[in-house]
Amino acid sequence: MLSFIAKRLLSGILLLVVVTSGTFFLAYLAVGDPTPGLLGNSATPAQQAALRAKIGYDQPLLVQFWNWFSNAATGDFGTSWRNFQPVNDQLVLRVPVTLSVVVVATVLSAVVGVAVGIACGLRPGGLLDRGLKLASVVLFALPGFWVSLVLVMWFAIELKWFPAVGYVSPDQSIGGWLRSITLPSVSLALGAIVMVAEQLRNGFLQVANQDFVRTLRARGLSGRRVTTHVLRNASPAALTVLALLFVGLLGGAIVVEIVFNLPGIGSLTQSASQIGDIPVLLGLTAVTVVFVVIVNFLLDLVLGWVNPKVRER
Repeated sequence: MLSFIAKRLLSGILLLVVVTSGTFFLAYLAVGDPTPGLLGNSATPAQQAALRAKIGYDQPLLVQFWNWFSNAATGDFGTSWRNFQPVNDQLVLRVPVTLSVVVVATVLSAVVGVAVGIACGLRPGGLLDRGLKLASVVLFALPGFWVSLVLVMWFAIELKWFPAVGYVSPDQSIGGWLRSITLPSVSLALGAIVMVAEQLRNGFLQVANQDFVRTLRARGLSGRRVTTHVLRNASPAALTVLALLFVGLLGGAIVVEIVFNLPGIGSLTQSASQIGDIPVLLGLTAVTVVFVVIVNFLLDLVLGWVNPKVRER
């Protein structure tokens, strides 16, 4: 088991290094000279040259990469080229907003998706099973921003149950925080719930028809114990989908944050991309990859516990 954990940790670190390094060079190729976007088209060549020297853009690319990478390895992502504030300070303010929405959406997807998937697996062809198929078609056909707007119009404007826009920090009010992230989290979770439920439902039915399940029933095991065995063998695929959904929800949060006017990494990514603020973009990329590595590592641990054969890979 220790060897299995060590391999997953090393692969996660390698992924972090490769993705951040690749993003660095791709960002420099895509952005080019950032001074026009930072100063505006009316800036003189002397002003642009002074800004290049200030942000270190006049140095060779490999020197810039080493300076950034060596600092990033210690957790220092440098300073923003837009306001010359530490990138870490901006991430500390923005990341918890996005993470709270994505985590709540993931928990909703897991709890509701697993419950619906088990219910549909126990009664295939039933009313709930047919409703799941209909929901999968409808939700995947609708754009995410449209679903968010419908939730705002109905639950915020018409019923006034939740705020339409804005974010309340949990330090200010736990109740206000929950109300401010409910609609964004639900809009993210709707499609994810259907995906988890369908994956678990299909895996449940596939495992339930295997020979060992019939043997368990022939031995007189209770329906609850048989269901537990079936669920344990059907869960790896659903867990994998849930982990992938967490990564996808991080990307989907950008649109949701714009609709609900949340001060998360979505709006920060948008503004940094528009003006070519490379340090902020690299910091956002590194933090996102860290979350992906952590989620994948936890997924490998759970799969290794559920299915010991995974540890041998």
